[in-house]
Amino acid sequence: MSFAEPLALLALAALPLAVAWYLGEQRRRRAAAAAFAAPALEPSVAPRRPGWRRHLPMLAFLLALALLVLAAAKPQRTVAVPLERASIVLATDASGSMAATDVPPNRLIAAKRAVRRFLDRVPRGVNVGLVAFSDTPTVLQAPTRDRAAVRAAIDGMSPSGGTATGDAVAAAVKLSQTAAGGDGRRPPAAVVLLSDGASTRGLDPVAAARQARRLGVPVYTVAFGTARGTITVPRRGGGSETRPVPPDPRALALVASASGGRAFSASSAEGLDAVYERLGSQLGHKTEKREVTAAFAGGGLALLLTGTAMSLAWFGRLV
Repeated sequence: MSFAEPLALLALAALPLAVAWYLGEQRRRRAAAAAFAAPALEPSVAPRRPGWRRHLPMLAFLLALALLVLAAAKPQRTVAVPLERASIVLATDASGSMAATDVPPNRLIAAKRAVRRFLDRVPRGVNVGLVAFSDTPTVLQAPTRDRAAVRAAIDGMSPSGGTATGDAVAAAVKLSQTAAGGDGRRPPAAVVLLSDGASTRGLDPVAAARQARRLGVPVYTVAFGTARGTITVPRRGGGSETRPVPPDPRALALVASASGGRAFSASSAEGLDAVYERLGSQLGHKTEKREVTAAFAGGGLALLLTGTAMSLAWFGRLV
């Protein structure tokens, strides 16, 4: 909760003064009653005493005053609002190391499933595009609201080749800039880059990330896989060998930091789902401050009327 006019809160200092005045009035009335009748005769003079009820109207007035002061300060609360016309480009590693089976059935299949579930969590007004990258990046789907088209593009990914992370960042950022807003300005955009290893060719990923930052496109990175991941590759002279393919979260964290995004890691299909769920909610919404002055003012007026009604009904006076 925040306030657009915080200086108005200084009026809350009137509450202790009102309490002090009320206590003084109560003492004055007790003194007047004692002067009118001896304490021993009070039960016969006033057999019915209001007890705790006599304080309820004043309590209602004090709460009403507090709410009206808060209303004058224009209270605001932060709410998540779905983004419209924003673009999110999913850059997904499709290099040979994504065939590793440390995340069953293999890394790429697990990533595909997580991306499909990600599409269900992003608001319908957000455009989603898809880039697959190995030796070079390939645009599989331009940003669109057509989720079926994106799902069809996901099915076309298969693991092969090296990892051109920097080229993928540059291609995804360029793709994210293709959508225009209704007012002629580019809508917000972001890139979600999933990879399971270090870049092996192409542009320097950090340099590409810095360019993304200059364009206002944060890159959120996801390092996927475990340290025990391996793939089998053919040898030049014949036969095959097993090669370790651990993820490189440090390299991806540098990319995220340079672009103004955030870095995540996932070592299982469940962990990847959790990351994409968080990103789907975070990137598909923006936070806005909304005034809730009317609620405070309405509550204050309701308490004023309640206090007035109680005081008139029980005692025939306002206070």
